[in-house]
Amino acid sequence: MPNNSPSTRRQFLQLGGAGALACATSSATSAQPQQPRVAKPRDKTLKLGIASYSFRAFSLDEALAMTKRAGLKYICLKSMHMPLNSTPHELAAIAAKVANAGLSLYGAGVIDMKNPSQITQAFEYGKAAGLRIMVISPDAAMLPLIEQQVKKYDVFVAIHNHGPDDRRFPTPQSAYEKITSLDRRIGLCIDIGHTVRAGVDLVAAVNQCRDRILDMHLKDVTEATARGRCIQFGRGVIDVPALFRALVDDGYQGHASYEYEAEEKDPLPGTCECVGYTHGVLASLRREG
Repeated sequence: MPNNSPSTRRQFLQLGGAGALACATSSATSAQPQQPRVAKPRDKTLKLGIASYSFRAFSLDEALAMTKRAGLKYICLKSMHMPLNSTPHELAAIAAKVANAGLSLYGAGVIDMKNPSQITQAFEYGKAAGLRIMVISPDAAMLPLIEQQVKKYDVFVAIHNHGPDDRRFPTPQSAYEKITSLDRRIGLCIDIGHTVRAGVDLVAAVNQCRDRILDMHLKDVTEATARGRCIQFGRGVIDVPALFRALVDDGYQGHASYEYEAEEKDPLPGTCECVGYTHGVLASLRREG
């Protein structure tokens, strides 16, 4: 369990900057990760973004504005912001709106892929929207068909683990073991909150599955049980510094997007607090040398 004493938490928040926490600025600069502890190439910062489900009670325009207010560049759209039944023209228009807002639409999801019709629709959707990755909730029996579509469309897919309530893929490892022999464009979106809620050692899971991690959903949780609920970084039980140290040391190249599920009607302050805390952690790791 992390050291969440007031003094430690305050140090991270101060390092992150009060501006990010108060959402007083319209942009923020991602901190550079620390120098590697192992001999691995490290020339990129963590790609911090938002899973737009965080802003599910708001319109697409509002979600884009809040993403910018939080100082984030990357966004993964959920279906309430980019409906799965949209026409190619509508999807292109949504993608253009995101780009015009100065953001990068890197993906969409979580998208169900439990039968052939859902799979076909999803890949056509991804193609029309110009997505690089789709975060998915598949049925294991559909993985061969999903692999065929991945090869056809050259789109990455990342299986999202949903914790103890998910009978198919509760943990990263449960998905990882199903895809090791499949095309490497099939990977994982590790939801760190659900991973901890399932009673799994988060850093161990990241290390075990590192070669297939394509995306991450970031959230803290109140306890490491099925009863755990989303809360701001540093207020819950997740050892956030240990997680980011593992990612930085491994030279993680994928996205890491906040999925702040609490306070549905007023999610921006909590999201910004998570962003500020993250930058504080990264700054602390950088100072470690």
